[in-house]
Amino acid sequence: MGIGKFRQFHVAVACGFGSFLMSLINSWPSYTAEIYFSNTTTPLSAPMTKFEESLLGSLPSLGAMIGSLLPGLIVDRLGRRNGGVLLSLPVVISWAIVSVTTSMKMVLAARFLGGISGGAFLVIAPIFVSEVAEDSIRGTLASASMFLYCFGTLLSYVIGTFLTYHIIIWINVILSVTGTVLIALVTESPMFYLRQNREEDARFSIAKYRGVPVASVVVLDEISKLKQQVLPSVELVPISESQKSEKEAEEEKLKVEEEQEKPQSTSAFKLLFLQPASRWALTVVSIIISMQVFMGCVCVQVYAKTVFMQSDPSRADFYTIIFAFVLFSGTAVSGVITDKAGRRSLIIPSSALVFICMAGLGYLLHSNIAPPLVTVIMIFIYSFCFMLGAGTIPYVLLAEAFIPEVQSLASMIVIELVWFTNFIIIALFPYMVDMFGIHGSFYCFSVIGLANAIFSFFFVPETKGLSNAQIQDAFLSRKKN
Repeated sequence: MGIGKFRQFHVAVACGFGSFLMSLINSWPSYTAEIYFSNTTTPLSAPMTKFEESLLGSLPSLGAMIGSLLPGLIVDRLGRRNGGVLLSLPVVISWAIVSVTTSMKMVLAARFLGGISGGAFLVIAPIFVSEVAEDSIRGTLASASMFLYCFGTLLSYVIGTFLTYHIIIWINVILSVTGTVLIALVTESPMFYLRQNREEDARFSIAKYRGVPVASVVVLDEISKLKQQVLPSVELVPISESQKSEKEAEEEKLKVEEEQEKPQSTSAFKLLFLQPASRWALTVVSIIISMQVFMGCVCVQVYAKTVFMQSDPSRADFYTIIFAFVLFSGTAVSGVITDKAGRRSLIIPSSALVFICMAGLGYLLHSNIAPPLVTVIMIFIYSFCFMLGAGTIPYVLLAEAFIPEVQSLASMIVIELVWFTNFIIIALFPYMVDMFGIHGSFYCFSVIGLANAIFSFFFVPETKGLSNAQIQDAFLSRKKN
């Protein structure tokens, strides 16, 4: 791997680390709640109540909904790096508070703060990755957030099983500080520099991310394409290696009239909703990411613990770790092959397999014809199939489906939709179980899996290796067909 690609992977990991930290926040109550409930083990001034338990789990999601709104206000002004550093601080403060407080109210406030960082980085990741990634590895880099989220879940369950309360908290403090350091060390996005009229800095940024000299044709070609995206009136002029000098090529290619350099007055909101390609891309990504949530992975995670206890109480913790490992494995495989197999080749069969697995789970639970261990295995199969494509590809498309002018706004809207639909499905699931039974609820999830496979077959274009302009055309082509 060259130094340029290493820097691109650094960006993906630094941005995805926010999702990694969010997974630690989300899974922490699963092994901490019982400590807080007990009079003998709680480090708090008083044991936790049932109401406080519900807040312990839900407040990070509320913080994330607010955090998802902040990047649009911050990263376009301070930059992706500086804005990321600022938005990484709430989770550091969060774990620092938990490490010293004995007040449940302070713990709950800290949980809310931590969610702000998690929600913010789920928006920052597709913005930053889309601006620095090469087309050939964009899918792998865009899937880093989901990969790190699942890895964080696995790590959290492991340390929750084997380590003590205070050691776990200090591990989280250290990891949170690590996240801040990682984002502080990245090179700023060339797109941000160009929008600030800092063209020389933009060229240096491109050179670093491509691992080439600043004066190379690669940099000149890419800066010209970026200017075309920011200033559509700029005309692209092909450059060949055989031209007399790169300096002459630069002068010919980037020569623009002063009036063409004026910032475009069209707002991101108008571009997103009035430009056909962007509007349709937002529609498609919003639909598949909503169906991803409504396929019930969060609900399966909640119910899985009950199934594991029914199957073998003595091995419930072991099954929980295996479950997290399966989620991690599915995401890892998806990240490795997404730029080889393509997006459609993963999301369509993955959604179809979710349909089969959920229907099978519903039948097993309805008929009681198999021992609990079979249900456990079916949950593992479902989890792997889901993460192989249906659970990851929507986030890849989010990072590549939009032009730079609308990427921040589109990411904010879609991630807000993710948190809202998660809230809806978690709130509705108990009522679904009461109305249809757990098996009937899984049948409903299976129908969503089938619907996602059909919708993706007709409307999701193949974006593997395509440039931003080609992806826009591909979305419109799918709509017309």
